Amino acid sequence: MRRVVRGFWGPREESAEALTRRWKLTLDRLAEILPAGGSGAVWTWRQIHSSGPATDLLPNEDSLLAALRAAREADGWSDRVGFGLRLVLAGEQDWKIEVSGNGGGASEFLLQSMVIGIGSPDNAEIPDGNLLAVVAEAWEPDFGDVTDDDVLDALEDDAGFVVGEPCVGWVGFLSPARAALLPEGMRARCKELAVGGVLLDIAPRGDVKDVVRAYLRLRGAGALQPLLRPMDRTVL
Repeated sequence: MRRVVRGFWGPREESAEALTRRWKLTLDRLAEILPAGGSGAVWTWRQIHSSGPATDLLPNEDSLLAALRAAREADGWSDRVGFGLRLVLAGEQDWKIEVSGNGGGASEFLLQSMVIGIGSPDNAEIPDGNLLAVVAEAWEPDFGDVTDDDVLDALEDDAGFVVGEPCVGWVGFLSPARAALLPEGMRARCKELAVGGVLLDIAPRGDVKDVVRAYLRLRGAGALQPLLRPMDRTVL
């Protein structure tokens, strides 16, 4: 069983040191929430490079900062695009966790993102809301979701969703300005976060039709309007 936990935001220039803190919080919280996914007290990730073999990476500040600085020094790096890392954890049987993030850039056209792919046994209990809260708390995105291929395909086929635009899955995150545009009948299904914004409980996993209906309501209310291009802000 595979799901994807995602967050997206607009231009936000940040240093490698600031991004290290965000990355460490993300990886530490993943290990707390999904202890069955990895082996050992401290997980060892594999960093995937654009060229060359993967290398081991421990989720501590020194290792993460070194990886981000190496990304900055690589050929083709641009402060417009920012810092990208891709980590994979092949842990216990039937578990696979992938974390891909790009942050710290100032592009007016390319959204920055944190994407966590989780492959798990069919009977595993996965706290989707907690996972999306990690992305929200660590990265302060504009919008986010917990979704899978079935949901994304249905949104494209039945609701006119275009890849790159805001959407929701069976759980969604909306930044404060987006949350202020929620239809009245959906406010009772929200949980406010300390960092701002809300988690929105859309539907049980597998209930694709309810996700499509909620997406259409939210889009109609303006809560899922895209950031204007060229982007001049991080969130709506």
